[in-house]
Amino acid sequence: MWMLEDCKRSFMEMKWKKVHRYIVFKIEEKSKKVAVDKVGAAGETYHDLAASLPEDDCRYAVFDFDYVTVDNCRMSKLFFITWSPEASRIREKMMYATSKSGLRRVLEGIHYELQATDPTEMGFDKIQDRTK
Repeated sequence: MWMLEDCKRSFMEMKWKKVHRYIVFKIEEKSKKVAVDKVGAAGETYHDLAASLPEDDCRYAVFDFDYVTVDNCRMSKLFFITWSPEASRIREKMMYATSKSGLRRVLEGIHYELQATDPTEMGFDKIQDRTK
């Protein structure tokens, strides 16, 4: 198994029970398995997620974005973010790039995907623009 069970459980809690605003996943160095690195409580924001990402290491993240449409309907969209900063090691970038599709297949119900190498590429405006 290339992914630890708590990854899928945390995602399902986020998707169906709305107990998490975001989940950050990492690939563990020794086991090469995807594991939960951090979970953001329902009251946390996108800025909290962005601040939790390391400057020199790759991560995956899923963010539950709640918004109101022009028709005044409450909506929620799940974003999958691949964080691969310039300062991370080449080997890390390659490992995250090759593992991404497997993780995406397991996390059913993702609406949008973003890839970022620096904070400007995953600014809150990018999230808002995708849902218009």
